[in-house]
Amino acid sequence: MQQPPPSKNNVRVSGKAGVTGNSKDKINESGRLCELKYGSYCLWREENREEMKDDIVKRLKDWLFVARAYFPSIAKIPAQNNLSRELKQNIQEFERILSESATDADLPSQIKKKLQSMEAAIAKAKVVPTVDCNNVDKKLRQILDMTEDEANFHMKQSAFLFQLAVHTIPKSLHCLNMRLTVEYFKNHSSNKESEKYADPTLQHFVIFSRNVLASSVVINSTVVHASESAKQVFHVLTNRQNFYAMKLWFLNNSYKDAAVEVLNIEDYNLDYHEEANLSPLFLPMEFRVSFHSVDNAGPINNRTQYISTFSHSHYLLPEIFKNLEKVVILDDDIVVQQDLSALWSLDMGGKVNGAVQFCSVRLGQLQSFLGESGFDKNSCFWMSGLNVIDLVRWRELALTETYWRLVREQANMGEGSALKASFLTFQDLIYALDGVWVLSGLGHDYNLRTQDIKKAAVLHYNGNMKPWLELGIPKYKARWRKFLKREHQFLSECNVNP
Repeated sequence: MQQPPPSKNNVRVSGKAGVTGNSKDKINESGRLCELKYGSYCLWREENREEMKDDIVKRLKDWLFVARAYFPSIAKIPAQNNLSRELKQNIQEFERILSESATDADLPSQIKKKLQSMEAAIAKAKVVPTVDCNNVDKKLRQILDMTEDEANFHMKQSAFLFQLAVHTIPKSLHCLNMRLTVEYFKNHSSNKESEKYADPTLQHFVIFSRNVLASSVVINSTVVHASESAKQVFHVLTNRQNFYAMKLWFLNNSYKDAAVEVLNIEDYNLDYHEEANLSPLFLPMEFRVSFHSVDNAGPINNRTQYISTFSHSHYLLPEIFKNLEKVVILDDDIVVQQDLSALWSLDMGGKVNGAVQFCSVRLGQLQSFLGESGFDKNSCFWMSGLNVIDLVRWRELALTETYWRLVREQANMGEGSALKASFLTFQDLIYALDGVWVLSGLGHDYNLRTQDIKKAAVLHYNGNMKPWLELGIPKYKARWRKFLKREHQFLSECNVNP
């Protein structure tokens, strides 16, 4: 199922990597045997058992549930007026308490007496001989159905609000962009041109972004760890809507001795603009891949990975930077933790794209999405995030023309056409970077090991939970935040505090 394309184009893809598995049975706490099969509730319960919190609140809700089931039947019996009144009073009291208390700490001091009173009333109701158990059962089922409907509603609402939060620019960042844009025109800021921008002997980095803070963090974290920042040139490619905000930010902020150029991609009259039906700017495409996997020691598990690759805009680089021979592309959702200068001495042996391969996802697992022909199914997925690009070799092989031809041929695949076209364009032209260069998953995986995070040269926050969002994974956000420049007055005025 495809998701809407906001900051990144997210597409859900599903495939299978196994459907059966044999392993030892597991005994649960009650002594019963858990069957190790996909969908086993017994097994799920054992593997996901958590310490019970707010136990009293949960008991209150349970007793309220039962009391509501008995009350209609008791109320119809004239001889049980006193019990009916007692149940009604307990129900109203529990409803009042639960409206004011979400945790055990919120409960009133006399709550144990109220619980005992409710338990006693329900015990009396259970032994009333004239109560029709069928009516109680029917009422319980009605309440259960209503509860399930309410739970489903809240689950869907929660999922919608989560996606809305992920795909909507936070109000604070929108405010920052607007303030920077207005300030740019108020002060008529002049452009600072530099000879460094077109000097092929320097280290050139390219960032596609609409996010001022994200771009700033990428650049800041890169220069902080650079052995010679004076050799570094950053080219931030954005659209007209964000161009002036970006321009003012990088005019007012310095990054050691590095040069920063902000470019509006809409200013370029490129050959493929009309053919590609380009929007002002395409960011790296991000895909969510969900499939089942099974290992030798356990049951089938659902596994979700986020993979990212080049967008249409990446294939315009040889024309935009005609004087450059080599660039390093950095996604705007990364943080650099080590010096990247070694990338400029790589001998890629005629390959065009130096990228980290992501072997947790094989192309064969995406067959239902990519189709069957044209690529090796056992090949690893290569990721955007950190990519070393040989522009000279790119031009020699006319890869931009190849890409657009493949996009036209795969046009019926929708967004998948760009994904498959990228694979085919760079087939046999990927230089595999050592895996320690990039650690992916900081935008969706809560279980990354601390030692792996410390060791990686680049941290990639691929996934929905970007570090500049409130939804970002808290334990990873600090590594992004420490490279955020906080001195600008608009940050406090717009309440920017990611």
